[in-house]
Amino acid sequence: MAYRRTPAVQARLDAQREAVLLAAVDLLSERGYGGCSMAAVAHRAGIATGSMYQHFAGKAELSVELFRVTVGRELAAVTEALARESTPHRRIAAIVETFAARALKAPRLAYALLAEPADAIVDAERLIFRRAFRDLFAAQISEALADGLLPEQDPAMTAAALVGAVGEALVGPLCAGGSHPDDVIPALVSFAMRALGDRDPAPAPTNRGEG
Repeated sequence: MAYRRTPAVQARLDAQREAVLLAAVDLLSERGYGGCSMAAVAHRAGIATGSMYQHFAGKAELSVELFRVTVGRELAAVTEALARESTPHRRIAAIVETFAARALKAPRLAYALLAEPADAIVDAERLIFRRAFRDLFAAQISEALADGLLPEQDPAMTAAALVGAVGEALVGPLCAGGSHPDDVIPALVSFAMRALGDRDPAPAPTNRGEG
């Protein structure tokens, strides 16, 4: 007869898994993927290394879940920022502002998400991450086109180009330990709006990326 975990055992394992992921996020923010070995994460979480394998088959599986958790937070923050804006122009700017501000606030973590060499399975997740941000941009570009606010263009193509350009533009500042948002974010917003064909970019608010 197969062993069935009691609710108490399952609750304990769920709590331990959550502690492992929190420890892994801390290490990722400090050391990148290279510092997130199973032993290092176990030590940070206060458990035996062997206990890690109750939750993850190995470092690759842990890295993927860690990537999903951290990217999910970034997507949630950007989506929340979009909800506060009333026009597609401002929502497009909000995507750039929020993502860039949060990246510059946590440069080591952002570099790990965007560019740090990692397992192939993490690279596959990066493609999903980029598509998610592409779709956020594309939806706003499509709305602006429908309202006659932008010149004719392929929303998905433009959105993909914006995601790639913004991510690449951030790599340098992130490797340098982050730059002051007042130096980087307005330039990125201005670039994004010009790339869309907007001659009058919306001004960038100053309270993005908090939390």
